[in-house]
Amino acid sequence: MAKKKFYVVWSGHKTGVFSSWSVCKKHIDGFKNAQYKAFADKAAAELAFTKSYNDYKGKNTKKPTLTEAEKRTYGAPILESISVDAACSGNPGVMEYRGVLTHSKKEIFKKGPYQRGTNNIGEFLALVHGIAMLKSKGMDALPIYSDSRIAMSWVRKKQCRTNLVFNKDNKNLLELIQRAEKWLKENAFQNPILKWETKAWGEIPADFGRK
Repeated sequence: MAKKKFYVVWSGHKTGVFSSWSVCKKHIDGFKNAQYKAFADKAAAELAFTKSYNDYKGKNTKKPTLTEAEKRTYGAPILESISVDAACSGNPGVMEYRGVLTHSKKEIFKKGPYQRGTNNIGEFLALVHGIAMLKSKGMDALPIYSDSRIAMSWVRKKQCRTNLVFNKDNKNLLELIQRAEKWLKENAFQNPILKWETKAWGEIPADFGRK
């Protein structure tokens, strides 16, 4: 028996998350430059609909199945840590970010919403915010988790390498990025920045849960 799939339509006669190909097909047939994609489960599809088609274009959205041996290679996350994440409705769109205690999911900071942002910018700002907060509290050894390799690389390079065009609507966001870059260049930190392994551990604890 074939596994049930869910379909996201970002651009079509009707947009949303649909539970059958026949319904999805009806909403994209004849629609110029329709944007749609299949997902392995409903939660992943609903999360994808809150983001942009470009975030998933060309990517494998089949739910990975890990063997027990593969799971052991990832081990378990360090619970004495903080986790950060961002959410963005559209690309660009309304963006916000936050940080939580990994073990309890207790929110320790939340910023936004910001107009005309992107998810990658939010992930970058969340990491810098978390690192700066830990430094101010003298918690130099506490790890910080992110599920964004892009944001992690931007922090290492001390630069937010976004291609987003800024205007009067998101001027405050540009100023925030510039302050974050300045902080990275002027401050050293020791906190390990670790990749949250979603396929082994599930969604990062800071996930906004908009499913």
